[in-house]
Amino acid sequence: MKEQIIQRKKTKKIWVGDVPVGGGAPISVQSMTNTETTDTESTIKQINDLEDAGADIVRVSVPTMDAAEAFREIKRASNIPLVSDIHFDYKIALKVLEYGVDCVRINPGNIGSENKIKDVITSAKDKDIPIRVGVNAGSLEKDLQMKYGEPNADALVESAMRHVEILVKNNYENFKLSIKSSDIFMAVESYEKISELIEQPLHLGITESGSLKTGTVKSSIGLGQLLMQGIGDTIRVSLASDPIDEIKVGWEMLKSLKIRSRGVKIVACPSCSRQNFQVIDTVNKLENELSELKEEVTLAVIGCYVNGPGESKVADVGVTGATPKHLIYLNGKPAYKVETKDLEKALIKEVVEIAEKKRNTIVKQ
Repeated sequence: MKEQIIQRKKTKKIWVGDVPVGGGAPISVQSMTNTETTDTESTIKQINDLEDAGADIVRVSVPTMDAAEAFREIKRASNIPLVSDIHFDYKIALKVLEYGVDCVRINPGNIGSENKIKDVITSAKDKDIPIRVGVNAGSLEKDLQMKYGEPNADALVESAMRHVEILVKNNYENFKLSIKSSDIFMAVESYEKISELIEQPLHLGITESGSLKTGTVKSSIGLGQLLMQGIGDTIRVSLASDPIDEIKVGWEMLKSLKIRSRGVKIVACPSCSRQNFQVIDTVNKLENELSELKEEVTLAVIGCYVNGPGESKVADVGVTGATPKHLIYLNGKPAYKVETKDLEKALIKEVVEIAEKKRNTIVKQ
């Protein structure tokens, strides 16, 4: 079967720290800290945890000058690019730009007078730091609410273009843009329309999507549609959950669409009466035990001999459930048999060994 490859829309490339966004660069995965920014110890720890989980970029809310001063320390202690989230007070934006932020998330329209906006743009331009314009259906301008009656895609796009025009008017094009809604249909339509109007990279997200389960479903449907059209250069899965869950779900989306891979990809049957071992329990334990691996390894866990051989032949490691022993596959070929009591241990051993070989190969290169 011919492998399907998503053709991404061409956008300009910007740099958030050392991470390229747009211009054909790999789609980056983001999250946002939920600690008090002034609690620098907790915030730094969360940023490090997010980096370990696979985050390429982390956003930090900076609502006050005290938070801006804390951000200075946070930035010094972090290896990963940081985006500051700022609303209304242009002086805070100027302060974090002074302290070496990698990107500033603002809406030019709510920063204040034109002179204040120019000050932020000038500072960002001088330091070659990008701006992220963030448009949200929940904070649409009052005149647009009056014009359209209620938030919709056209209203969001008009709002976005207002902000874009402010930046372009000031000869500043080093920006990316998000245009979010909690409504999947509105968000998808908004991104589709804005992608035809600007060349800057797009930050994808379904805002306020809900809990881990609900938000994962909504985000997967919405972002999946856009990514399959080639729209989007960086993503954040917004969940009312641990920020690390946002990173894990984001990576699973990219892995499912064969856009980017990281860690162990488990292919598993849903289990049925044909299973010759407890597939669900086994997969849950394997996911937990192998979650720290960063190297790309495919593991097929199939409970019976109906689909097992086919899935195992296209995986790095596979198992086909049988009686009295289960057949382990390595690199698509039958290797050896194990009893149920030894199955999890054997699979973990084989996956870890393949991951180590891949890691060593990368180091030597």
